[in-house]
Amino acid sequence: MSFLRLTHLEKTFGQNRVVKDFSLDVAKGEFISLLGPSGCGKTTVLRMVAGFETPTSGGITIDGQEVTGLKPNSRNIGMMFQAYALFPNLTVGENVAFGLKVKGVPRAARNARVAEMLKLIGLSDLIGRYPFQLSGGQQQRVALARALAPSPRVLLLDEPLSALDAKVRVSLRNEIRAIQKDLGITTIFVTHDQEEAMSISDRIVVMNAGIADQVGSPFEIYNRPTTKFVANFVGTLNTFDAKVADGRQLVIAGQTLNLPMGTALPPKGSAMAIALRPEALRLGRSEGYEAVMPATVEEVQFMGSVIRLRADVAGSKVSLDTFNRADHPPPAIGERVEISISGKDVIVLNA
Repeated sequence: MSFLRLTHLEKTFGQNRVVKDFSLDVAKGEFISLLGPSGCGKTTVLRMVAGFETPTSGGITIDGQEVTGLKPNSRNIGMMFQAYALFPNLTVGENVAFGLKVKGVPRAARNARVAEMLKLIGLSDLIGRYPFQLSGGQQQRVALARALAPSPRVLLLDEPLSALDAKVRVSLRNEIRAIQKDLGITTIFVTHDQEEAMSISDRIVVMNAGIADQVGSPFEIYNRPTTKFVANFVGTLNTFDAKVADGRQLVIAGQTLNLPMGTALPPKGSAMAIALRPEALRLGRSEGYEAVMPATVEEVQFMGSVIRLRADVAGSKVSLDTFNRADHPPPAIGERVEISISGKDVIVLNA
């Protein structure tokens, strides 16, 4: 059953329709990421849930309560922003206690809750410090504790990690996910970083021009994208020109591929484009990979455990990922190789 329900949300600024017929059901305790490029409407959706923006049309319910017309402070929602948004004149403890104080929670109960929250984020010893005395990662931990202190029904995170350096960002996103699971709080996370969304989400909503292009688990979004936008936005994609042959067969660069049962294809003889992820290609001939195409290596990128090759295949530039092996160095630039593909890995995209 849905805990948070967004129904046909629309938001228009003047003549600009920023969010278009957006609907989403979120289960209690679920972690949902809104993923997409700048200007796609993901933050506007979040702000409508928070009550900072009023929908042009549509509705929002939380735990069965209609909240579309309620003010932000009446929705019992926790919010964590991209900017740390801590009060510079208040200590860590006072920042975390702020929402509790506004709600009229007695001092003793406030102090106990602050201690509980600071223990949760591992900063109990910094209770008396001011924001300027903290690192960026510590400030965001305090912002998270402040958002969680009043026990909100829903936690909203608006690109909270984008201002941090890469190592801190990875560490903090894992902490956020662990805390979210521990508390079981329903969470909406806005990001333009696909790796962030893929690594911590139960489901991802990929947004494009105000529309939810696809909703699914990280596995589904990456391996079974349903639109060309999703496939290109999430991960790296290789595209090939192909022609429909008999039944489920395609012809690509003179090679025949058999697609899985139930794959929808245009009529026989139709030209179309297919896509494959870099890790779906195999270097050399591999059992079970029916199409083998000659290629010329143009670039070799060493990425630690993975080596990415860029190669020319029948005039198309493709990327191929293979695991690094100390006893098997990658081919040299300019070397002629063979690349194998299988019909089971082909992605057929809608417009």
